[in-house]
Amino acid sequence: MILHLTNARLIDPETGTDALGSLTVKDGVIVGRGGALPKGAESLDCAGMCLAPGIVDWGVKIGEPGERHRESFRSAGLAAAAGGVTTIVARPDTNPAIDTPETLEFVTRRSAESVVRIRHMAALTKLRQGDEMTEIGFLLDAGAVAFSDVFNVSTNTKALARAMTYARSLGALIVGHPQEPGLTAGAAATNSKFASLRGLPSVSPMAERIGLDRDLGLVEMTGVRYHADQITTARSLPALERAKANGLDVTAGVSIHHLTLNELDVGDYRTFFKLTPPLRAEDDRMAIVQALADGLIDVIASFHTPADEESKRLPFEEAASGAVGLQTLLPAAMRLYHAGAVSLPQLWRALSLNPANRLGLPQGRLSDGAPADLVLFDPDAPFLLDRFTLKSKSKNTPFDGQRMEGKVLATWVGGLQVFQG
Repeated sequence: MILHLTNARLIDPETGTDALGSLTVKDGVIVGRGGALPKGAESLDCAGMCLAPGIVDWGVKIGEPGERHRESFRSAGLAAAAGGVTTIVARPDTNPAIDTPETLEFVTRRSAESVVRIRHMAALTKLRQGDEMTEIGFLLDAGAVAFSDVFNVSTNTKALARAMTYARSLGALIVGHPQEPGLTAGAAATNSKFASLRGLPSVSPMAERIGLDRDLGLVEMTGVRYHADQITTARSLPALERAKANGLDVTAGVSIHHLTLNELDVGDYRTFFKLTPPLRAEDDRMAIVQALADGLIDVIASFHTPADEESKRLPFEEAASGAVGLQTLLPAAMRLYHAGAVSLPQLWRALSLNPANRLGLPQGRLSDGAPADLVLFDPDAPFLLDRFTLKSKSKNTPFDGQRMEGKVLATWVGGLQVFQG
């Protein structure tokens, strides 16, 4: 099958361009840009809408195994396709954790239910407890793309250093969550006047800086490839900048919620806004947006974390943390574009190209030979978000009832259309 997409506004993060053109897809891969309609091809007029590489969403929680009532591979795939996400990079914080080759092989087989691609991270330590490393080599052989204990930050620095050293010998990528666990324990908000007025247990932004400093020191000691999953405070940025300037193999990400929301959005204890780490001050949010524009922050992710109604409809301190984001990632990111903070090619560098490159995946580009994983979207289409229209099993989104811009019109994975809006 040959598909010729014409009159498209091509968003190319690799070249940094945003221009009208056409794209030809054959046998699931991109085979050319521009030119006449190939013989026997199916032509699709994109009507001047944006055509970009499909989003590579790094850090998605899927409820299999253990919490299938919150999210299944099938429902996550449908939500991803509707949101322009063509590759999900799933987290290992399942029940049980993905800490053995057998568990990884199980979820890899289950992933076949999804209409989008799913790659898996594995736990760095057994049971994600931070003490004994997993079988990193066997997990790599079984298809793990990175290793992380997610929000379980190890206090056993010696064990962490040992795991990093071993990962370095195998070229494995370690994903850390930069927080000081002693300071963050029990916290539900960022330390501020707002948190005090609301009576919420809070944590200083320095907890992130302290955690990042420790991790970067271990990276310098071991030489491991390292990715900080969420950098959310201005105080962390100088340390990250120094690490990169000193040649450490370090990248950093941020969630779309921390880029577009701040601590005041919690309002009157709205638990859909309870996240890990907690939402930050507006000054921190603006600093992270600028770091994204400057290229210091490499990756934007949804950190899709489904939670059922029972775990969210609780007092703020007791409610589960996290929000769904597969379907809202693109329209939320359009807020940054419409605010003039970043261009569309810059956005797609962080949403697609950078995560693909860091994980060694061929996605995230519009060049010849790349997989035809594509999203067609209208960046200006307004809509009012109703959480009950989301395709995820869980509906815990902080954007419920908000006016948003950016609508996905179609999504292709390997040249096959998996969503039409």
